[in-house]
Amino acid sequence: QKAVQNLKPVVPVKFHISSRTDAGVHALCNSAHLDIQRAPGKPPFNEKQLVYGLNYNLKPEPIRILNAYRVTDSFHARFSALSRTYVYRLLMGCAHYSEIPVFERDLCWAPAGSYLNVPAMQDAAQFLLGTHDFSTFRSLNSETRFQSPVRTILQADIRPSSGFLSHHYEHRGLEFWELTFRSRAFLYRQVRRMVGALVAVGQGKLTPHHIKELLEIKDARAFPPNAMAPPSGLFLKSVEY
Repeated sequence: QKAVQNLKPVVPVKFHISSRTDAGVHALCNSAHLDIQRAPGKPPFNEKQLVYGLNYNLKPEPIRILNAYRVTDSFHARFSALSRTYVYRLLMGCAHYSEIPVFERDLCWAPAGSYLNVPAMQDAAQFLLGTHDFSTFRSLNSETRFQSPVRTILQADIRPSSGFLSHHYEHRGLEFWELTFRSRAFLYRQVRRMVGALVAVGQGKLTPHHIKELLEIKDARAFPPNAMAPPSGLFLKSVEY
């Protein structure tokens, strides 16, 4: 909003963001909408001018505008979204957090113990697919009592991935995995809780069937203590319209 005010709109501009994220969570891509009105006699910004103008004023910030599109008056960045896709990055092969590559610090999670049973995690993830009451998989906050806990998970994949510059330390035997979740909307900290539960399955602390049981309990207090994944490995990958 500060950056766009430097473009001299005649009416204060309000950004409407598609998705909010917890502190420490990253966004590979997010979206927002805004209405910008120029002074009389000045033509509207075109898409390219808006991208360049905003990025010029965002130079000190860790954010860049990738694209701009003209939309209809009825469009809303949050409520028009069909789905949102999150990716969680796991690192295996580290016996201690100090073994995390320096360029990956705060960009992944290396759970305790260097091994995870990925097939068991993949089996467990299937229980999360579809429409369920996810009460057990949300953290409680001031909005909880106003929100339905029912959500539909359209995708829950666990696949091998590559690390940043990982070809330079192949000899270390580190493995990166990505957990991808897609839904129209998620509950507060739902993705981090789902990841934490799946990692507990990979560590042998839970069985895949425990995930189904947690869903059926429908109680946030039944979630295993200290099992929520940290924010550093989570990325909002895209918002689909």
